[in-house]
Amino acid sequence: MEETMNNQETPETSEEETVAVENTKAEKVLPNFGPGDTIKVHARIKEGDKERIQMFQGVVLKVKQAADGGNFTVRRISYGVGVERTFPFLSPNVTKVEIMKKGRVRRARLFYLRKLSGKAARIKEVKQTPS
Repeated sequence: MEETMNNQETPETSEEETVAVENTKAEKVLPNFGPGDTIKVHARIKEGDKERIQMFQGVVLKVKQAADGGNFTVRRISYGVGVERTFPFLSPNVTKVEIMKKGRVRRARLFYLRKLSGKAARIKEVKQTPS
């Protein structure tokens, strides 16, 4: 039984693919943020043959770390409707991430914010000391 397990072929990735992934990891340097932080994501949008940068500002609901680089979800209220977008960390479409406010929360997943609105959905801000 052990022999059959050892003889199974594993799917191998080509060297070009691994080099490409390592290059994107090396080039992309995003600031350190977490759930509760208010961030502004500069995302590249393609419309036909034109390309532009669109900003999406909101509260980080979750950050997921994974072997493929992971992703993060940002929520904002637009014209009274909640909008959530998930961005991969290694996506070439995410050009820049700016931290607007650091929030103090006691959870890793802030899905309870979906039910709240107005002042109830506020997150306590961490005061940054001048250095």
